[in-house]
Amino acid sequence: MRAMDPAPAPAAGKMRFDSPAFRVHEDGRVERFFGTDTTQPGFDAATGVTSKDVVLDGATGVFARLYLPAALPDGPGRWSRLPILVYFHGGGLVLGSAASQMYHGYLNSVVARAGVLAVSVDYRLAPEHPIPAAYEDSWMALTWAASRVGDPWLSEHGDAGRIFLAGDSGGANIVHNMAIMAGTRSTDQDGLPAGALVEGAILLHPMFGGKEPVDGEAADTRYHMEKLWALICPDGDGLGVDDPRLNPMAPGAPSLRALAGRRLLVCSAERDFARARAAAYYEAVKGSGWPGTSEWLESPREYHGFFLLQPERDESSVLMDRVVAFLSGE
Repeated sequence: MRAMDPAPAPAAGKMRFDSPAFRVHEDGRVERFFGTDTTQPGFDAATGVTSKDVVLDGATGVFARLYLPAALPDGPGRWSRLPILVYFHGGGLVLGSAASQMYHGYLNSVVARAGVLAVSVDYRLAPEHPIPAAYEDSWMALTWAASRVGDPWLSEHGDAGRIFLAGDSGGANIVHNMAIMAGTRSTDQDGLPAGALVEGAILLHPMFGGKEPVDGEAADTRYHMEKLWALICPDGDGLGVDDPRLNPMAPGAPSLRALAGRRLLVCSAERDFARARAAAYYEAVKGSGWPGTSEWLESPREYHGFFLLQPERDESSVLMDRVVAFLSGE
């Protein structure tokens, strides 16, 4: 995601990575210039949503921020429970937090409008915690939410038979990987608990890469992704940006037919630097024989992550409406 402010003046000394959003010094020290603000959970008067933080792993500090809407269902059977939305924040797997004001506000709005119980995952960030840490933390959080035994909100109000995965940018990359893992792992092989079911997945401005260009992809986008992936996944068996976790269409990648869920929504923007890869992914899923229903939404004249940075924009409202409709089964 783009930082709104310019980068600070370059610091003295050699850099392993230098960008407007973050900087990695040769000694391993990391400076982040975006996504470091946090806010406390609690009751949100504007939406009526209540949130709280739950530590999932005391050793690593990984936690999830849970969101519960004001209006709880009172229908019979499964309709007395809420769909569970597991959300993975963006930031290129290097930036961001489930506790940031930006994501806190976004999840409050989604939960209030869609009537879901949200679990926003605060996974460990690279480069301090290189890949696969983010994927391992995210899978732990997903299986924890699907079990419905770790928190009373989940046990009393969550429907593990209606799980949605969603995320933006690097978080959307996690969504793809979680959907593949959920679709290929059995219950007795570290898969989702019995009875848990992924209903759908939402990829918002996803972060993908690859050695071979795709239609419409700029050369500098591939160059910057190569540098970023080398930083966050230094031990990638020599695959580089053709690591299947970053390039779902790479040789040897799991078949896209294995994606968990019955519905898929892929969203991008006309001026999103990652648009070409998002479109290629959407077309690859459609052409893979995956039996689910796939949808594409492209926001005209907009850029990467605009709906989070400027939620008041008209196209942000259009995108929010589409996300809410998807979660509501419309």
